[in-house]
Amino acid sequence: MWFGSFLSNMGTWMQQVVMGSLVFKLTESTGRPSTYVAIVYFAYFLPMLAFAMIAGVVADRFDRRRWLCMLQFEQGVASLALAIAVWTHARPSVWLLAAISLCVGTGNAFNAPAWVSTMPLLVDRVDLPGALSLNSTMINATRVFGPVLGGFLYPVFGAGVVFFLNALTYGFVIAAIVSIKIPTITPAGGSLKDRFLGGLAVARTDPVVGRCLRFVWMFSLLCLPILGLFAPIAERQLHLNSKSAAYGWLYAAFGFGAAVGSLALGTVFTRADKTKMVRPGLVGFAVTLLGFSVTRSLPLAIPAVFVFGVFYFGTATSVMTVLQTRLADNVRGRVMALWFMGFGGTVPLSALLYGPLLDRTNSTLVLGISAACALGLALWIDLPGTSNRATVGARR
Repeated sequence: MWFGSFLSNMGTWMQQVVMGSLVFKLTESTGRPSTYVAIVYFAYFLPMLAFAMIAGVVADRFDRRRWLCMLQFEQGVASLALAIAVWTHARPSVWLLAAISLCVGTGNAFNAPAWVSTMPLLVDRVDLPGALSLNSTMINATRVFGPVLGGFLYPVFGAGVVFFLNALTYGFVIAAIVSIKIPTITPAGGSLKDRFLGGLAVARTDPVVGRCLRFVWMFSLLCLPILGLFAPIAERQLHLNSKSAAYGWLYAAFGFGAAVGSLALGTVFTRADKTKMVRPGLVGFAVTLLGFSVTRSLPLAIPAVFVFGVFYFGTATSVMTVLQTRLADNVRGRVMALWFMGFGGTVPLSALLYGPLLDRTNSTLVLGISAACALGLALWIDLPGTSNRATVGARR
């Protein structure tokens, strides 16, 4: 599963980094390229907001092997349609790209809760923190290799080839799913309404789970416009052609930093209290994001965005580890659906919120605002205190 997911995620990040550049190039003459990039990015992640809770119920109720295979196939077909759209149109419509991205995103929205709630079933509970860290490392390693490979393929072969290769990578995941045994779980009982709202019920009754979920929603909305607007920021701040290998290397540096951050949690900090790592992680996130925002040369931008990536995903993985280790297997899918609604679904809202501002001002202001919001979250977050209260409540 790890290797199959590695290959598929590498294709996904190839597609993501090329899509941002493609849309920017297609709409640069309109004067609003950042807004259009944000719209296509939003189309991909909109289903995460719209369908994640339904997807969580499905993940906890149905056979995950068949469900996951079907969703990989759907995403592969939609990615193939994206390649065909680019091959058959010299200047494909941005709205057509957004519509197909919506189809790919729908498959991803239903896949994510089932996938992430399957991973913990494959290891003993004592190994769960290390397994989650290893999985996060894999995801972020693909953020290195995917953009670098995409950065080399895109200028030579065009976006269509990159999208086609991504479509092929879903086959590796299907092969992995078919080749392993996924343990079965006993679904939680109750009415359809109870099952649908089960994740919210857990968030209300467990203060740690509730605080983790509120954090990821605010963090994604207020602090992460850089994820959806990476191409416009690179073009405007660094005067870097997003259809170049150099842009791929810049994005890869960010991914490499994220991989290092998540790997550190599973090795150097494997026994550390993750609740106590979130606040300093947010401070480091804010400081390094500010440093990147005032950088105007590629040699300085690469190490700056690397360190930023370390703090970004190290912090996010710490919070997710705290959350995952508190969940029972028969509600995990529904609670993690709420996580993905925040971590995946809210990030494009951040791009929509900040994109028009970026078109009218500059990246230093946009990234400075998001860094200030991160510092505000560092003051607000209190997972150690919340954890203590939850323990007392459990004893009562």
